[in-house]
Amino acid sequence: MAIVFSEEKKRQQYLIVIFAVVVLATVAVFWFGVFQAPKTEVVQIPTSPFSKKVEINFSTLDDPRLADLELFSGITAFAGETGRANPFAP
Repeated sequence: MAIVFSEEKKRQQYLIVIFAVVVLATVAVFWFGVFQAPKTEVVQIPTSPFSKKVEINFSTLDDPRLADLELFSGITAFAGETGRANPFAP
């Protein structure tokens, strides 16, 4: 008469259940993902934004308030002492 350990038998039963679940999940993925016919969808292509004519109103550039604006002169050079050569040194 052979001695069968109950722990080893339970472990084998758990592995069989896990294997069955993995096989069922694989079959489900193939059934619903691979073997199903692709669904046809109607795709509406939006109209091109370039199909409309763009009109620019240049009369706004004749506004007298624009003539009063001054040009930006730029940034002058910094006068004075600059910081350390290595700003990360303690």
